[in-house]
Amino acid sequence: MTDLTFTVESGGALRGCLRVPGDKSISHRAIMLGALAEGMTAVTGFLEGEDCLATLRAFRAMGVRIDGPDQGRVTIHGAGLRGLRAPAGTLDMGNSGTSMRLMSGLLAGQAFDTVLSGDASLNRRPMRRVTEPLALMGARIEATESGTAPLRIRGGQRLTGIDYLLPVASAQVKSCLLLAGLYAEGVTRITEPAPTRDHTERMLEGFGYPLAREGDRTVAITGGGTLLGTAIDVPADISSAAFFLVGASIGPGSDLLLEHVGINPTRTGVIDILRLMGADIEVLNPRLAGGEPVADLRVRHAPLHGIQIPEDLVPLAIDEFPALFIAAACAEGITVLTGAEELRVKESDRIQVMADGLTALGIAAGPTTDGIVIRGGTLSGGTVDSHGDHRIAMSFAMAALRSRDPVSIRDCANVNTSFPDFVALARIAGLNLAEREAA
Repeated sequence: MTDLTFTVESGGALRGCLRVPGDKSISHRAIMLGALAEGMTAVTGFLEGEDCLATLRAFRAMGVRIDGPDQGRVTIHGAGLRGLRAPAGTLDMGNSGTSMRLMSGLLAGQAFDTVLSGDASLNRRPMRRVTEPLALMGARIEATESGTAPLRIRGGQRLTGIDYLLPVASAQVKSCLLLAGLYAEGVTRITEPAPTRDHTERMLEGFGYPLAREGDRTVAITGGGTLLGTAIDVPADISSAAFFLVGASIGPGSDLLLEHVGINPTRTGVIDILRLMGADIEVLNPRLAGGEPVADLRVRHAPLHGIQIPEDLVPLAIDEFPALFIAAACAEGITVLTGAEELRVKESDRIQVMADGLTALGIAAGPTTDGIVIRGGTLSGGTVDSHGDHRIAMSFAMAALRSRDPVSIRDCANVNTSFPDFVALARIAGLNLAEREAA
């Protein structure tokens, strides 16, 4: 496998106007629900990254006609809730935890058997959080002894709705159970310990499927309905914008406009946390696109200071913490994160890997069981290992804006899973980034 290294020269500023790729979470769900709908679904702004393409390929393998992607445009000819066909072989989810967890719920209600697998990283990630509640609904799913993929999902099972309290705030688990609920008899009701991203709920309603919301932490769905094809305009992904929000905040002289960014209130924790640290971020021209709130974000360099990150913001920024740790490294004083043990079971152990990388760049970073303590200081430059985690790689690329010497990041090929245009857009904005491949 090719080893891709990023080397970023030190210093510089981010300036100009960018539109980052489409939202990964929404792109996944657009394919899934479009495939299960009656009629045609037209998607614009689809993220053509490896994770979302894994979802697309899986539905093609189950007999769904999907045209594209072509410059973010995808047309899905829906098969209906009962129209999927048994795939010829294992469905490969690549590196995508979202694909595997959501598909588990969706496939638990099918008439045929399926096997879900992924790359070495995905096949190490915990899946009991979805297989156990699905079993309560009547699903039969076989995993490894450690509860990981490959997952063998038995078809022809009778699913029954359940009342389920999520032990950990997780949009993926919530979405998995909602998708299983489409096939279950009766009501499936899910309660979260804290609000998480609600793209699945918004999109189900966009496809004409009724939901019941009880406060901001409980959602219920009744099985047996119908999804109707629709048009979906995918906003730019705030998780991808986050790297540039942090880069422009820490880079002296930076002034950057990020266009058409999704600002769903269940996803804006990164903005709230950066503002608490002193960042200068303006939300301009707020509007709706396909039922999702979007806006243009202007971010300018500002001196940052360390904070105790409020735990109620943690689920609203869970994917953005690698970038936020770079902001903390450049801030004056100490930043403390707690309540984020979920970071240890992402594409890598993001707490440990970020702590190791920051330490290698001369920053005092102490990992804890559920978070990290970072003392802001001077980044020295040097070499870090992303451990194949796309968000780690892109975060350390931004660190070079404030480093004394260049920063090299190893094992960056997986950036293509979520942000295939990262290198080109980063260079346009002003990052002096070079790529080097080694066999």
